[in-house]
Amino acid sequence: MNTNFVYKWQSQVKKGTLAFILLNLLKCNEYYGYELIGHLKAETKIDIAEGTLYPLLNRLKKEGLVHSKWVTQSSGIPRKYYQLTGSGIQTLHSMNSYWKGLEHSIEKITL
Repeated sequence: MNTNFVYKWQSQVKKGTLAFILLNLLKCNEYYGYELIGHLKAETKIDIAEGTLYPLLNRLKKEGLVHSKWVTQSSGIPRKYYQLTGSGIQTLHSMNSYWKGLEHSIEKITL
């Protein structure tokens, strides 16, 4: 087995689906960045650095898919919370539909 190839492939799959995964996490709740990292790891076993997360969230914000707001805390520093926009919800529906079709096609050829 070519473990180097498998590792590179896994890295590309993770990189290519990370925005999709984040949008799905944000569909039910708003989260601040560090909290998103924890949920991502708990739900998917994907461990990402803050240096990967925040540029991606900024890109999603530029695309109009997420909105952010600062929330002051009773103690400590304010946190920036992220949530889906209306456009983000519509885009996510389209992405989920595409993913289900892709998943179905892959299952047909791998079983």
